[in-house]
Amino acid sequence: MDLSTQNILFAFGLTLFAGLATGIGSALAFFTKTTNTRFLSVSLGFSAGVMIYVSLVEIFQKARVSMTEIYGDRIGSWYTVLAFFGGILIIAIIDKLIPSGENPHEIHHVEEMIPSKAAKDKKLYRMGLFTALAIAIHNFPEGLATFAAGLADPKLGIPIAVAIAIHNIPEGIAVSIPVSFATGNKKKAFLLSFMSGLAEPLGALVGFFLLRNFFSETLSGVLFAGVAGIMVFISLDELLPTAREYGEHHLSIYGLVAGMGVMAVSLLLFL
Repeated sequence: MDLSTQNILFAFGLTLFAGLATGIGSALAFFTKTTNTRFLSVSLGFSAGVMIYVSLVEIFQKARVSMTEIYGDRIGSWYTVLAFFGGILIIAIIDKLIPSGENPHEIHHVEEMIPSKAAKDKKLYRMGLFTALAIAIHNFPEGLATFAAGLADPKLGIPIAVAIAIHNIPEGIAVSIPVSFATGNKKKAFLLSFMSGLAEPLGALVGFFLLRNFFSETLSGVLFAGVAGIMVFISLDELLPTAREYGEHHLSIYGLVAGMGVMAVSLLLFL
């Protein structure tokens, strides 16, 4: 793993870009009356395709190489698989602890989040605050995953950061709409949404400073395998179901295949 200052700053920049995409979702919510479901469905499917392909074909394999060089083919492969499912377990537990009402990965359209006149502002505001907190909790491990991918290989970090950014746009909508209508203050709603995205680069910083003195081939292998598991879980549990709910079933699959294809070609170009 390249721990040069330049590479660390590049990986952190990618993570910051991905996290602040929640602000894009917040801005879109203010300038549109309805959700562009077809475009969003394809985009989310595309993100899932990128993340699944790069996780299983590239990141997991990098982890396996690191582990087998130290522990041999048999034990090293077992450790890689355990770390992969360990990553899945961690993100699944985090997702389970978030109440469904405040879970940012529950499906919401812009128009359905605009409240009726009878809606109580206090309840709406609470919904926005809890959603922002839930997004922050979810974004923490995602930030570490994006950062680790950027450190491992910059050419992998860029498409992963873009995929995570697209994934964060609907989350920005989920925060900004209830807060905006509860307070009548779009600036406050935007800032809250924007700040929830900062948990992503914060996760990268905390993870780096906690682990930087312990970096080794073993830790790299465990981290990369765990990152691959986190990304596969996010894709299967969040991106694909959301893509299907926002649009037609086939649109999400077309986006998925397109994402895999683009990722495959981009990796081949750098062989």
